[in-house]
Amino acid sequence: MGKAWLIGHITVKDAAKWDEYRSKVPATMAPFGAELSFRGKLAKVFSGTHAHTDVVVGSFPDRAALEAWHASPAYQALIPLRTAAADVDLMSYDS
Repeated sequence: MGKAWLIGHITVKDAAKWDEYRSKVPATMAPFGAELSFRGKLAKVFSGTHAHTDVVVGSFPDRAALEAWHASPAYQALIPLRTAAADVDLMSYDS
């Protein structure tokens, strides 16, 4: 199995809290060999519907690393801030 990908679909509720959350996430990912690959704002939906305005993509060496990051105390401590800052659908994908 190859890399694992973290995809987050986001609608920001509180920009200041979201900025704080975003600034803290990369440090929680680094010990797991992960990197943020892309952050962006929705430009256009070509087919179907999409409820969120923002997206984030991160890559991890494998699914075990991604799941260990998500369960880590460092990331778990950020979840209340994330919840206050934005509505987030967070998913993992294997490649």
